[in-house]
Amino acid sequence: MELKVLENKFSVYKLNSLNNLSLDSEFVFLSKTDDELSLVCDENIVIDNHSEKEDGWSCFKIVGVLDFSLIGILSKISTILADHKIGIFVVSTYNTDYILVKTENLDDAIKALEEKKYVITY
Repeated sequence: MELKVLENKFSVYKLNSLNNLSLDSEFVFLSKTDDELSLVCDENIVIDNHSEKEDGWSCFKIVGVLDFSLIGILSKISTILADHKIGIFVVSTYNTDYILVKTENLDDAIKALEEKKYVITY
């Protein structure tokens, strides 16, 4: 399986509301539940309407379109990274999944995944 390391560095926000929110960046992941608004976006974007923010995330994109019948892809990746004490933050879209790791853990994550025969591209 191929994982692409995205160039961008990301921030994860806990938003207060959707007011004055610009979604013009190339990568913006927004989730809304009954009790939380979360946003993942490029670190260079300034968001004022938040209560919490976590900077310093790098991202792997699973290359290709993943069929909904595929099972265990994230489980295998998360287990490999957990075995190396690397925490993750995952975002899923209709076509694929994105696995974020803290930037200071990126090199270790790449090494751990390559040891398990994942192909890492940039």
